[in-house]
Amino acid sequence: MSALTLHPDRLFPADETTRAIARRLYQEIKDLPIVSPHGHTDPSWFANNELFPNPAELLIKPDHYVFRMLYSLGVSMADLGVPSKAGLPVEQDPKKIWRLFAKHYNAFRGTPSRMWLDYVFKEVFGLDQLLSVDTADAYYERINSCLQTEDFRPRALMERFNIEWLATTESPLDDLRHHKKIRESGWKGGVITAYRPDPVVDPEFEGFADNVARLGEITGENTSDWAGYLAALKNRREYFKSFGATSTDHGHPTARTSDLSVAECEALFARALAGKCSREEAEVFRGQMLTEMAGMSIEDGLVMQIHPGSFRNHNPHVFTNFGRDKGADIPSQTEYVNALKPLLDKYGNDNRLSIILFTLDETVYSRELAPLAGHYPVLKLGPSWWFHDSPEGMRRFREQITETAGFYNTVGFNDDTRAFLSIPARHDVARRMDCNFLARLVAEHRLPEDEAQEVAIDLTYRLVKKAYKLD
Repeated sequence: MSALTLHPDRLFPADETTRAIARRLYQEIKDLPIVSPHGHTDPSWFANNELFPNPAELLIKPDHYVFRMLYSLGVSMADLGVPSKAGLPVEQDPKKIWRLFAKHYNAFRGTPSRMWLDYVFKEVFGLDQLLSVDTADAYYERINSCLQTEDFRPRALMERFNIEWLATTESPLDDLRHHKKIRESGWKGGVITAYRPDPVVDPEFEGFADNVARLGEITGENTSDWAGYLAALKNRREYFKSFGATSTDHGHPTARTSDLSVAECEALFARALAGKCSREEAEVFRGQMLTEMAGMSIEDGLVMQIHPGSFRNHNPHVFTNFGRDKGADIPSQTEYVNALKPLLDKYGNDNRLSIILFTLDETVYSRELAPLAGHYPVLKLGPSWWFHDSPEGMRRFREQITETAGFYNTVGFNDDTRAFLSIPARHDVARRMDCNFLARLVAEHRLPEDEAQEVAIDLTYRLVKKAYKLD
């Protein structure tokens, strides 16, 4: 059996001189608190603080990075125990699920998931052999025994991981009962929510009209007309702010924005509620809602995150049987310069607004995103996201963004994860890769080492707190 080791110089440059610089930079930031301002962990974990039931429930079922890879190899969602939206029978034995995962662990070689998982196995559970068919049962027993102890309750792990802030993501239709329970418990952990309005601003979201009607019921506003609809959205934003929200999150197919007249908005909204929007009209409506949300952010101070460019739920079979967010979202080409112009024409020079842009299309880094963020005061660039939150993705991001936007038009790192235990692993990769990049600048005499050290601290801790108004 092979030993499980985490080399202390992993992800650092191979050149000895540059590696030594990276080591020094990393030593100053490796133990800084983690700020996780955008993610999808389950708030009930922290509200109820119950023991996690078993390794499969914790490490496989919530992590679409894991099961999308296994699914690509022909492993069924049902065999992995992923709950079925269609009521299909799924595997209930967590040991069988774990053994199936271990059997295919070689598929993760060279991927970010392998780095994150090995980190969790070694650092969190103290395992010292690689996961394989031969070690699967030993792994399961070790992890399962740990999960039965007080030290592995969600709140204890959050404190152990030194997570200062962690944001979950909820729909405006969510009553935030778990966040309410966290607050009433007296626990001082920094778990807050973020406002994700997609179900009530996207005419192509399943159940859109019913969602809007429900929004009206929750807020007491008449959401059958445009003015009442906007009032209801503002109402929910304030409710989310009361539970610590500092940001909104918008997962639209594109970055397109619109700036229509009130009469045009009213007519388009009526068509959307009636289910009569064409695909183009739905796109225009989503674009209008981005502009509306920007105006609301100027009023209430919430930071706006735009995550465009994902073809959501690309696999209809998986969507029908297992629902959304099951690893079938695929990156698509995304344009920003013209798409954002209506919004920027209206609000792009208003310093009260802060928009963080993300992309899954790396071709726009130097051509569009860096020049936009390097000019407009309202724009900042989010880190490499999802398919590109990898060492290579982080390197490409820094190389192509920094020359035009610099470091201070970016917002540090966020992990965007459902897999709670991977958070420290993901942040460690980001910290190492930033030190890798900065060390090269120092070695090439492009940046003094003392300044690189300051930048490393900023990228790790200060910028993210400032960008998300957590400082």
